[in-house]
Amino acid sequence: MIQENVQVLWNKQVTDSCFRIGLNCNPGYSEARPGQFVMLRVLDQLTPLLRRPFSIFSSIKEEGRIIGIEVMYKVVGQGTEILSACKKGDAIDMLGPLGNGFRIPDNCDRLFILAGGIGVPPMYFLASDLKEKSKNFLECEVFLGGRTKEDLFGEDDFEKIGATIHIATDDGSKGEKGFITDLLKKRLTDSEPDMICACGPMEMLKKIGSAARSHGIACQASVETMMACGMGACLGCAVERKDDKQYLHACVDGPVFNIEQIKLFDQEPLDDSLFKI
Repeated sequence: MIQENVQVLWNKQVTDSCFRIGLNCNPGYSEARPGQFVMLRVLDQLTPLLRRPFSIFSSIKEEGRIIGIEVMYKVVGQGTEILSACKKGDAIDMLGPLGNGFRIPDNCDRLFILAGGIGVPPMYFLASDLKEKSKNFLECEVFLGGRTKEDLFGEDDFEKIGATIHIATDDGSKGEKGFITDLLKKRLTDSEPDMICACGPMEMLKKIGSAARSHGIACQASVETMMACGMGACLGCAVERKDDKQYLHACVDGPVFNIEQIKLFDQEPLDDSLFKI
């Protein structure tokens, strides 16, 4: 874990509400794993007082050496609104890399990656990391979902690394009409992967976990929770374990969990009709 003041390398607006910010970083980030995150706070701002958590989208390299990281974020509140106004050279307080990331076993030859909405960053980091390190990347399929085509992020990035992409939107404005979980269920009837990895809204993750369990497929998910410190001190990001013995905390034990670890995935997902547009 490294705490440092870093500079903004760029802060690009890619949609009406989505930005990508590049930050220089300590060489120690070469050890960052897909699924890990950083805590950011814009310096010289009185509010918000606490840092905000953001998944790492990608590493920035120069001549094979890491010089920075990139974060993708959506403007949803005061903290991200302030971040969106940052310019090249502005200073940001960064703490990271934090948490535990995805753990892909050596015997995994086929992987399904699912990302709903702004759940794209850790999933792209995972796909690009596999592309760089694994000879079996062509056996990796990516599923992207959003309410509308405006809520889809990262498609071009996944295309550039040669990923096979499946798309679903709730309103049918791009790809198949329906949910990303519908696409997954259809694909599982034709072909089953060795593992499923996902990030997105809780109800989406529950459905993915249910589908994975019914097919006997290993599944890991990055769980989105409120985090105040990112280091396990405030205990605000507790998630219930299946064995009821104690709580785990997303910032130190996660945010990536095996679906067999936490009680969240034992809960029945809500009926699809509640989300229809």
